[in-house]
Amino acid sequence: MKLREVIVVEGKDDTKRINLAVNADTLETRGSAISDETLAQIEELHDKRGVIVFTDPDFSGEKIRKIIQEAVPGVKHAFLNKRDATPDHKGSLGVEHASPEAIREALRNLYTEEPDALPVISQQELLEANLISGPRAKIRRRLLGEYLRIGYVNGKQLYKRLNLFQITSAQFKEALDYVNKHEKE
Repeated sequence: MKLREVIVVEGKDDTKRINLAVNADTLETRGSAISDETLAQIEELHDKRGVIVFTDPDFSGEKIRKIIQEAVPGVKHAFLNKRDATPDHKGSLGVEHASPEAIREALRNLYTEEPDALPVISQQELLEANLISGPRAKIRRRLLGEYLRIGYVNGKQLYKRLNLFQITSAQFKEALDYVNKHEKE
């Protein structure tokens, strides 16, 4: 699998793991304190080749994703499920622990931001699906995020992410069917 876009990752261990899975160039942010110089590089690469943000499924990874999203609208996103990023031994979640197949799967399921698009899924639909409130909302959001491959988010972020990535009503319904079937497992 050869990619034209540049994959933005957090560090050199992520780059090593990406290179085991695909043929692609990477740009490392070296943590969540992204410099203005790095953001300028990301913007330039986005204009020339396209950029895929592929960060760890944790707080720092989400922070990096948000910083890039605000500075360079319209980038693509790849997400790993937490179980795919869990180390075999002690350590934190990370792209560097994912299998090559999990990385390829995430890169096959890219989302492109559409910041100016009208909302497709309403807050009311999320409420009715027990994704915003209720005793099982957190579990239901985790399952939905895994199925859609959009990462784990809280209720407010879920609304934004579903609409930012223009998840269709059909995709949402299919994901809810999955959640309802697997919630009890």
